[in-house]
Amino acid sequence: IAIYRQAGFPESDMQKLTFDTDDGRDPRTKKAMERYVEKFRDFKSEGKGLVLFGPCGTGKTFAAACVVNALIDQGRPCLMTNFSRVANTLSGTFDKQEYLDSLNAYDLIVLDDLGAERSTSYMTEVVYNIIDARYRAGLPMIITTNLSGNDLLHPRDIAEQRVFNRILERCFPLEVRGPDRRQDTIRRDYGPMKRALGLGEK
Repeated sequence: IAIYRQAGFPESDMQKLTFDTDDGRDPRTKKAMERYVEKFRDFKSEGKGLVLFGPCGTGKTFAAACVVNALIDQGRPCLMTNFSRVANTLSGTFDKQEYLDSLNAYDLIVLDDLGAERSTSYMTEVVYNIIDARYRAGLPMIITTNLSGNDLLHPRDIAEQRVFNRILERCFPLEVRGPDRRQDTIRRDYGPMKRALGLGEK
């Protein structure tokens, strides 16, 4: 399990994101994520995943990481990454298809922050190939994005349509709502700095 956790989180700080550390501000999403873990055997056999969408800072990445940690605790190999990281790996890989196929060794893959990658024809093709490889293997994925539900339902072009159609065919769309936790963190962490600089009340 320790090996799975290290391999599953290129960003090690996410290894600490679990349901037990949830702040309780979005019980709806937490319950849905816990249910996904409970029923993962069935979802895996059906190749069913989730697309978590909504504004920045509402906890989409946290929710997805909780699922990955819970499944790793069960002894399931999972990976949490993003499209840019996979693209960087692909660019330095001789056999790109072999690398994409290797991702299918994971019971679940989380692809974080769809839409944040550079908008180039190369990157669009990379995103499509990642999604398509998982789609064809019939394996589940969780995708997080700051795109809106309307964005997902109404792609801007054929390239987006190819990607979004495959995602929505296999991934249930779940809107993650709530306060912007990043703004809360910024306000909390800036307090001591403001006082140290003499910009706030002592």
